Amino acid sequence: MAPHELPLIDYDNVPVGSLQHRIRSLDGEQIQQLLDYERVHNDRVQVVEVLENRLQELQEGATPSGGTQEAQPVEVEDTPGGSPVDPSGSPEPMHPPRHGIGGLPGKPKADRPRKQ
Repeated sequence: MAPHELPLIDYDNVPVGSLQHRIRSLDGEQIQQLLDYERVHNDRVQVVEVLENRLQELQEGATPSGGTQEAQPVEVEDTPGGSPVDPSGSPEPMHPPRHGIGGLPGKPKADRPRKQ
């Protein structure tokens, strides 16, 4: 079976993390097609496990959700304009004093009252 004949658009490029959500609308026969294709071509353990689990759910009475696989993007890509965050909006770094409180110098030992 060729990749363009699979029931999931761009199957080979679908990230494992989104595969579980993308196959919800497929029936048992379609899941089996993907499983057979996966075992022959890539045989990724995580993908086989996701497909087998969904196939078992369908065999136990689960129903495919509504929806279609046509012309859906696989994943949102990075925005072309980059991040709207600008370093000029960052606050100035604050470095607390190493010892004591700023503006109040410590007293030398000679100025301390002696314990009796």
